[in-house]
Amino acid sequence: MTESRTPILSPDAETIAAAAETLRAGGLVAFPTETVYGLGADATNETAVAAVIAAKGRPAINPLIVHLADADAARHEAHFDDRAERLAACFWPGPLPLVRRRRADSALAAAISAGLETVALRVPSHATALELLRAVGRPIAAPSANRSGRISPTTAAHVSHELGDAAAMILDGGPCAIGLESTVVGFHRGRPVLLRPGGIAWEQLAAVVGDWAVAGETPSPSSPGQLASHYAPDKTLRLNALETGQGEIFLGFGPCGPGGTGGHNLSPDGDLIEAAANLFAMLRRLDAAPGQAIAVAPIPEDGLGRAINDRLRRAAARP
Repeated sequence: MTESRTPILSPDAETIAAAAETLRAGGLVAFPTETVYGLGADATNETAVAAVIAAKGRPAINPLIVHLADADAARHEAHFDDRAERLAACFWPGPLPLVRRRRADSALAAAISAGLETVALRVPSHATALELLRAVGRPIAAPSANRSGRISPTTAAHVSHELGDAAAMILDGGPCAIGLESTVVGFHRGRPVLLRPGGIAWEQLAAVVGDWAVAGETPSPSSPGQLASHYAPDKTLRLNALETGQGEIFLGFGPCGPGGTGGHNLSPDGDLIEAAANLFAMLRRLDAAPGQAIAVAPIPEDGLGRAINDRLRRAAARP
């Protein structure tokens, strides 16, 4: 894809005001969150939401996450019970969309929910995202600012490369601190269920609310990030690799194995937080490097490792 002519702007007061005006007029604006960059549209505008879906080439069955300025705004759009309130109190603002039953009088566009009676809501913690939400005064639908199924963007340059001129402007907040999408939690018969692992580890959530349901008991996809093939580079991925094969580039983790002290390593020290922040940027770098495939070292299946492995498994799946 050719480089975008869309302006990349520093998010000062003037550009935030211009971005808010663009969104209220039905335009699209890419902006940073603590997780990845989002492609934003007025979530109450059916035409604007349709434009986001078209720009990404996103399947109509895949719901969108709605970003709001605070918990009170979220309660205007969906029903909250005690367990949802406890999770929101502990993790909002932050990378936690909660999938709740829509209110009958919700003003959100129908396409947001992809035919479901629920909607995924979150209050982001990134300062630019919150300033934009307050300036717009409306909910913002903001899936990741990339083509559907591709590697998620963690810098403004990634957005520019991915989406061409789809957005009117890109607000540049620097690299995303977490670098993985948010953790999505739904509810089945009143019990919380982990729909997508992400920037908050499941152990942190379980410490607040116990008695979790099993993900397979809910409709699929009932939240973003549940498609089998997602987050994919053009190169094929081989997971849990201990050495490279012919034509492969190694992506290491920790101090051992190829790439352990040099080359490409998600975290030479074996730090899962660092690995999560580096994942998408490194996949993009290796996708552009010489080689036919990417071999990825084993990642521990605990804490943020669950979310990293979830993204790698989906990236390795071929449609």
